[in-house]
Amino acid sequence: MGLEVGGLFGLIILIIDIWAILKIVKSGAPTLTKALWIIVILALPVLGLILWFLLGRSN
Repeated sequence: MGLEVGGLFGLIILIIDIWAILKIVKSGAPTLTKALWIIVILALPVLGLILWFLLGRSN
């Protein structure tokens, strides 16, 4: 259909990354912590998301 598996996977990761960044921004964490998590997620989209999910989520 024109959408490749890699393209679809990339789109899903992008959507989840945006969701995670919004959750980080809305959290009550200190600003520096928020900034560091956002940088990690932007630099390493899949690994950063996994690390944030395992180590950074507060709820």
